[in-house]
Amino acid sequence: MELAKIGATEKGGVCRLALTDLDRQGRDLVTKWARADGLSVTVDQIGNIFMRRAGRNDSLPPVVTGSHIDTQPTGGKFDGNYGVLAGLEVIRTLNEHGMETEAPLEVVIWTNEEGSRFVPVMMGSGVFCGAFSLEHAYQAVDSNGKSVKEELASIGYIGDEVPGQHPIGAYFESHIEQGPVLEQAGHVLGVVPAVLGLTWYDCTVTGFESHAGPTPMAIRKDALQVATYIMQEVVAIANRYPPYGRGTVGMVQVTPNSRNVIPGQVKFSIDLRNVSEDFLSRMNEDLSTYVRDMHKQTGLNIQLQQVSHFPPCPFHSDCIRAIREAVASLGYSSMDVVSGAGHDAIYAARVAPSGMIFVPCKDGVSHNEIEDAEPSHLEAGANVLLQAMLNVASPRLGQKRDAA
Repeated sequence: MELAKIGATEKGGVCRLALTDLDRQGRDLVTKWARADGLSVTVDQIGNIFMRRAGRNDSLPPVVTGSHIDTQPTGGKFDGNYGVLAGLEVIRTLNEHGMETEAPLEVVIWTNEEGSRFVPVMMGSGVFCGAFSLEHAYQAVDSNGKSVKEELASIGYIGDEVPGQHPIGAYFESHIEQGPVLEQAGHVLGVVPAVLGLTWYDCTVTGFESHAGPTPMAIRKDALQVATYIMQEVVAIANRYPPYGRGTVGMVQVTPNSRNVIPGQVKFSIDLRNVSEDFLSRMNEDLSTYVRDMHKQTGLNIQLQQVSHFPPCPFHSDCIRAIREAVASLGYSSMDVVSGAGHDAIYAARVAPSGMIFVPCKDGVSHNEIEDAEPSHLEAGANVLLQAMLNVASPRLGQKRDAA
């Protein structure tokens, strides 16, 4: 609630866009808390912040947890922020009980996860794992032409550490579910075995504009009518590959968008997702085949451009097991929940064993100012995070706590 005051909106949400002065204030507050809890703080060249609690054997790679604190323009208090603050709560609990771990523990704040001001999304973790270069990220600009590099410098968060050179032994991320599954099922926690893979396309159908009255139906080249067939096929494709098939058209631009003119061009987005790499590949093939067939049938030009692709991300069996054991030892009700949204854990999983913990959010709502979560659920997620990190950072200590 204290962090949410920075960028607070009238409707009870948060607007704290990446690399703004509000983002600086949020970073300053969290790192102040970290230092007060005895953590050392380092920052890398893309602005990722690592807050470290030393271990008994400080040469071991740290067990890391965290998320992001940047938000959507009309975001909520919990998305990303919960994962960072749950990590700090773990540190405080260990400090309060005077417990030492074998390996060091760290809490990370990843830069620009949301991508609402700068693209690509999940920028800090993406640079860290080598998905794209630091220079590529630096050159990204916002709608006002300001670059990532100059804005990082402006808020004072360009560090010296080279992204990716910071060791990670294992990574855990706690997060609100951002969907309705846990709440509807009545479970307190979600164990996340994987994140859906996705492919994004821009589709453009080009027809011919003409008057809606005098032009007979048989000779029309109506771009919108053809586009609607493709849009319906997107949904049909998703339904052919259950239970994790997803197909969405979320953005449509009609030209000239006039009441009495036959549309001459339609541009729209296509979002296909599945947890199976094989199924996602088949979905993409089905879409390409359908588009080719529609071109042959109608004669209209149809361009299908792939603009993004993330393969499905299965999390590491050791991290999943550590989370399951923590849930069992604490007696919480849980279920497996495959994540439909992207998270920094996807990129962290490329460089270290990783896993995720979900807690319910009210009505499944996220990326919205009314985003909310029950305190008892947030507490349960932090308890499981603590136990899972102990199971990895100090296996013997974790076993003793299980037995107790």
